[in-house]
Amino acid sequence: MLGIELTPEHPVSRIGELGEHAEASGFDTVFSSCHYNNRNPFVALDRIARRTDDARVGPGIANPYETHPVTLASHVASLDEAADGRAVYGIGPGDRSTLENLGFDQDGALRRVLEAFKVAQDLFAGERVDHDGTFRAVDAGLNFEIPSETIPIYVGAQGPHMIRMSAKHADGILFNGSHPDDIAWAAEQAAMGLEERPDDRGEFDFAAYASVSIGTDSDAAHEAARPAVAFIAAGAAPPVLDRHGLDHDRAATIGEHISAGEFEEAFAAVSEGMIEAFCIAGTPEEVDDRIDAVMEHADSFVAGSPLGPDIDEAIRLAGSALRDRTDPA
Repeated sequence: MLGIELTPEHPVSRIGELGEHAEASGFDTVFSSCHYNNRNPFVALDRIARRTDDARVGPGIANPYETHPVTLASHVASLDEAADGRAVYGIGPGDRSTLENLGFDQDGALRRVLEAFKVAQDLFAGERVDHDGTFRAVDAGLNFEIPSETIPIYVGAQGPHMIRMSAKHADGILFNGSHPDDIAWAAEQAAMGLEERPDDRGEFDFAAYASVSIGTDSDAAHEAARPAVAFIAAGAAPPVLDRHGLDHDRAATIGEHISAGEFEEAFAAVSEGMIEAFCIAGTPEEVDDRIDAVMEHADSFVAGSPLGPDIDEAIRLAGSALRDRTDPA
């Protein structure tokens, strides 16, 4: 997979246009990020599907808290119909800072994510579902068939247990990491999960879901990385911060600013060390070596937002930098 994330911070018509541009630049999968304070990702994905021919489209990454998992599965199935069988389902525990704004916590996240996509798989297959676990469903089903025989499930994961679970049960992982050291660590966790993966589940795709900020001006590319890095740093686990020698208190402060809606303050608190740890930022020449180092440990690559100071140029530059480095999944 050679994927790209488009954040629906722009009007959905503009997102559709960017999706078309991404496909023309060589990307075979387009994800739309899912945060309540942006536009609805499924509306954006529908616009992308209308303007693309072959690219897969999917949420990157939906969470099973703010939307009931059965309803979420219906959204993905509807997208598959709208995209003529090109849907891919990205699911994960969600962003802690924004979920707190809605009164949700992430207790039992691993079990909820697993149950959510297992139930979704049954629904996609046309089955009716009774479920009583981290959520309830009684005689739930979809009243329509989807074009796909199966919809690929990719789990957004960062912690070791979620990674291992994904390798055992899902079609792939979207590991939110940009630094080669983090990708190497995550690949080791995935390898442990793969030891317990049944043969009939097929191949597993380890995708580095890496924040990329690329442009012809290196300083501008680094500056454009601040918003995405702020969200990543705020949600980073203590061992990840320690791996890169980052200040725990600064990361916590960034998270507090995000939860309070103080985004400018959050972005300003991002350090250069955080950008280095959590984003591949710079000119095409500067990002080339980092991409190569990441791909030593990953099967696929998803270029995550912010992409760069000029998004149209960034999509073209990122596509050029990434082509021929990955094989279609």
